[in-house]
Amino acid sequence: MSHGARVIRTGVSSGGSPAPPAASSSASSAAGSDAELMDGAYFRSCAGMLKVAQMISLLIGFISVNNSAWTDYSAYSYFQIVTMCDLIMILFFYIIHIFRIYRKLTCVSWPLAEFLHYLIGTILLLIASIVAAAKSYNLTGLVAGATFGFLATILCVLSMWSSYKVSCITQSTSASV
Repeated sequence: MSHGARVIRTGVSSGGSPAPPAASSSASSAAGSDAELMDGAYFRSCAGMLKVAQMISLLIGFISVNNSAWTDYSAYSYFQIVTMCDLIMILFFYIIHIFRIYRKLTCVSWPLAEFLHYLIGTILLLIASIVAAAKSYNLTGLVAGATFGFLATILCVLSMWSSYKVSCITQSTSASV
C-alpha cells in the first residue's frame, strides 16, 4: 500500500461554483502567466508616472538644445550627453519595473542600483542644466532646454526623495509603566 501524494480532481471548487474544464484551465493559466509578465499597476503608480515625466522632460530638453544654434559647443554637447544617458537609464529602470525583471535577476541590488543612478544622474543633470543656462545667451531653444533640464532635475530629486526617504523619528528611551 502506497502512502504517496495523490491528486484528487473534483468538479466543484472551494467557492461552490463548478470548476472550468481542463482545456480552458490550461489556457487561463497561460493567460495568467502572460498577465503577470507586466506590472500594469506600475504604469499608474506615482513612481511610474514620475519616470515617464522625467523621460518626457529630458527628451524635450534634448530636442530643444539639439535644434538650436549653439554658442558654446562643449557646454551643450555635455548637456546632450547627460540628458541622453539619464534618459536611457531611466528607461532601463522603467522597463525593469514594468516587466518585473528585478524578480528574476536577484544577483543585483536593484534599489541600490537605482538609488546610485538617481544620485549620480541628478547631480550631473543639475551641473549640465546650470552650465546650459549660463551659456544660453537668451536664445529661446537653449533657455527652453536648460529649463526642461532643471525640471527633470526637480523630478529626479522628487522621485529619489519619495522612493528612498529616511524617517528621522527619535524614539523615547524613558520607560513608563
